[in-house]
Amino acid sequence: MPRRSAVVDLGSNSVRLVVFEGVSRNPLPIFNEKAVLRLGRGLTKTGCLNEEGVAMAKGVMRRFYSIVQAMNADPFEILATAAVREASNGLAFIESLQEFMPGVSIRVLSGKEEADYSAIGVLCGIPNAQGVVADVGGGSLELIHLAENGQRREATTLPLGILRLSDRAEGNLEKAGRLAAQDIKSVSWLSRGKADGLSEIRGETLYLVGGAFRALAKLQMARTQYPLNIVHYYTLSRQEACDMVEWICRYEHRGLECFTNISRRRMKDVPFAAVVLQRLIQQIQPDRVVFCVDGLREGWYMLRVAPSDCLHDDPTEVVAQEMCARLGRSTTLPLALRKWTDSLIRGENECQNHLRRLACLLSDIGSHEHPEYRAEQTYWRILRLQGAGFDHTARTWLALVLAIRYAAEKEASFLNTSRALLTPEQWQNAVVLGVALRLAYFLSGGSDVLLEGTFLRWEGEELVLGLTSDRVIVNSKGVRRRLEQLGEVLGVVTRFAVYS
Repeated sequence: MPRRSAVVDLGSNSVRLVVFEGVSRNPLPIFNEKAVLRLGRGLTKTGCLNEEGVAMAKGVMRRFYSIVQAMNADPFEILATAAVREASNGLAFIESLQEFMPGVSIRVLSGKEEADYSAIGVLCGIPNAQGVVADVGGGSLELIHLAENGQRREATTLPLGILRLSDRAEGNLEKAGRLAAQDIKSVSWLSRGKADGLSEIRGETLYLVGGAFRALAKLQMARTQYPLNIVHYYTLSRQEACDMVEWICRYEHRGLECFTNISRRRMKDVPFAAVVLQRLIQQIQPDRVVFCVDGLREGWYMLRVAPSDCLHDDPTEVVAQEMCARLGRSTTLPLALRKWTDSLIRGENECQNHLRRLACLLSDIGSHEHPEYRAEQTYWRILRLQGAGFDHTARTWLALVLAIRYAAEKEASFLNTSRALLTPEQWQNAVVLGVALRLAYFLSGGSDVLLEGTFLRWEGEELVLGLTSDRVIVNSKGVRRRLEQLGEVLGVVTRFAVYS
């Protein structure tokens, strides 16, 4: 059985258990359960954890402990955050949990530690993230600056968790806005510009972590009928984010229920999350806002479970290699395919080159699917792949390439997500590569030995399929037809050429 690990995020609003399977660059959650406790409700006034929440927590934690034991998860750790950290009865609460969970590590994180875990979680799910991470919980808002190469610099904790802000503002949204603006303006490094001699904060990307922020994304996606129901890496321009928060604040929580299936309890928190985001945008003036589902729990995994230094590995490359080995027929052909397609798309930039490499690695993962459904099944597999650091453009582009490689019709309705999210140029490049890969597999039978001795080359405005080996028989209708199809999508003349 693969190794399993587990972590409990004991927050001010909710508690969540996640069990991960395996040890790799990309966390694989196989169990995920959440319970809303609202431990931090009333903490501002009483200084204590909510009594009802404490009673519920003990029952929930007993269940979580039983699940972890049954699943043989090790390590297992409980991370308590703002409410437990600041409540006068926080220590007593922890001791009551340890009575029926002897030997289990229960850590009360400092605000800086909480911010650090969240930042590492963002880097886990969004490689090369650079900007400001904002992780909102029930009791606090953690802010941390991610600089180049994953360097974590300034970190600040503010009393702007959704429950605490609601309590401080006595449920008044306008007052909540003033409190949020006041607290955020007190963070000096958020206003830093280039004249300060340090890296600029204003104009950088704002990464949003936490359930209340995710609820904003779900509402916006439903409102705009966004065609991909994946919050991770959902990206808005600054203006789109401003329009979103203004719309949510105008509705407050009344009337928003019709847009999505977010719970009524969570829906009451949404306007306060919108107010916090509104004030962050005003202060930072980000170039874009990116939602990230990876945070504290994934940060814990990267620090406690994942191989050391693997955070610097490209998660998309890792998952593509793993899928190639598990689902494909050859682990050597993808490199040959990459070389074979090197000259295909003229003027290819670094990002396009990287995506082409991933497409070559993934190009045979549908080999064991039913032939009648191979194209569609492979498309959905890539489009809906969990985590792994793919942004929405990469998902839809790679899914389209593989569908075309398996002979999907460009007009097929199941390609509508790619049709909606890709630019005409991105769509064209994906189709071209997909048709080229289809030709390569037909030509070689999926063997790099047979692909060797053939190549694609531009000669003026003609695309030439060159041959240098008599092992490859190309004088067939199938090969000629596929070469002609490649010429058609490129809008050029194609031909064979034999080189001695």
